Amino acid sequence: MKSRYKVSLAAVLLGGGIVAGSLMNNSVNGASSSGQPGTADDPVVTKSYVDQKIAQALKGGTTTNTSSSKTTSSAASSTTNATSNATTSGASSSGKASSAVEHTEELKVVDVKPGQKLIAKAGSEFILRNGYAVVYSMDASGAIDITSGTEIVHNQAVEKNHLLSFPREGRGIQVKEGQKFGLVVMVRGGYTLQ
Repeated sequence: MKSRYKVSLAAVLLGGGIVAGSLMNNSVNGASSSGQPGTADDPVVTKSYVDQKIAQALKGGTTTNTSSSKTTSSAASSTTNATSNATTSGASSSGKASSAVEHTEELKVVDVKPGQKLIAKAGSEFILRNGYAVVYSMDASGAIDITSGTEIVHNQAVEKNHLLSFPREGRGIQVKEGQKFGLVVMVRGGYTLQ
C-alpha cells in the first residue's frame, strides 16, 4: 500500500509541475514581439536599407557625396606619394644605406637577405614565414612572441609562423649567423631594411 501511495503522490506532483510550467510559459512565448511584423513595434526593413546602414557605419557613420569622396581620395594619394618620396632617400644614423621605410596596416611580404636586418618601428608585427632568424636588439629586451606568450631577447631564435610584436623602435630580426639563405617575413606596420 505504501508503494501505491508513493506512485500516486509522484504522479500528482509531476502533473502539478507540468501545469505550473505551462502557465508560466505563456508570458515567455509572446516576449519576442508584441505585434505583427511590419508594424511600428516590429518594422520590416529591406536589404538595401541594411546595406546602406552598414556602409555608413564602415565609413564612420557619416554620409558623403561623390565630390567630397573624390577630394578625399586624391588627398590621400598625394599624401601617400609624398610619404613614399620622403622615405626612399633615407639613411640610417650609423651611415649604412637603408631601404624605404614602410608603414601600412596591411600585411606586406618582405625578403631579408643574409647580412641585412629588418628593423621594426614601434608597434609593428612580424611573422617569419621562411628561413632561420634571430632577434636583433640593442638592449636587454627584445620582441614579444604573441603566439607562445614569451619574450625573445637578442640573438634568440625566432620560430616560424609565430606573431612577433615590437613595442619599441630599433628592434627587429636578422638572418641567423651561418645561414646562406634569406628570410621571408610578413610585416604589419613600419619597418626599415638595413
